[in-house]
Amino acid sequence: MTDDYGGLIGAFPYAFRASDSLLFRSYIVVGTVATAAVSLLFVTALVGVIAATSGGRGGSLTLSRSFFAVVGLFVVVPLVAPVLLVARRHRRVGGHATRYDAALAATGYLFLLSLYVGLVISVPPAQQTTPTGVLAPAVAVLYALPQLAGVAPPLLAATVELGCHRLLR
Repeated sequence: MTDDYGGLIGAFPYAFRASDSLLFRSYIVVGTVATAAVSLLFVTALVGVIAATSGGRGGSLTLSRSFFAVVGLFVVVPLVAPVLLVARRHRRVGGHATRYDAALAATGYLFLLSLYVGLVISVPPAQQTTPTGVLAPAVAVLYALPQLAGVAPPLLAATVELGCHRLLR
């Protein structure tokens, strides 16, 4: 198969060529940029965590480094999953699956939005600013939630992403 892809990196251009959905094609561009930015953010933060804990011995310090890397994977995997799933479907099944492609793109965008909402919820009180504008009431409600609730929106969005894949495949 000359049109086949060769792994993670090759799945992105393959899915872009194979899909007829404009929404999905836009997600490939936005998702790629978001994935690169989030990956860079986690790698630099991990370097900072390692530098800050380099003087200590193993134990909980090593565990915190590993936990940081696992959290990074839990954020990056749902960002690339729509692209990988669509590329896999087009490679195996072929044909036009515009509805499937568009639905997975929508769940990818939903996950991006949920990351932002989760970040707003988890802003420390000392760094919160007074919300203004049209979204001020929504931001005030998000600020009022406990910081740990910031995990819920991305978890829910990733579950919706998986459910959409299972339902429409």
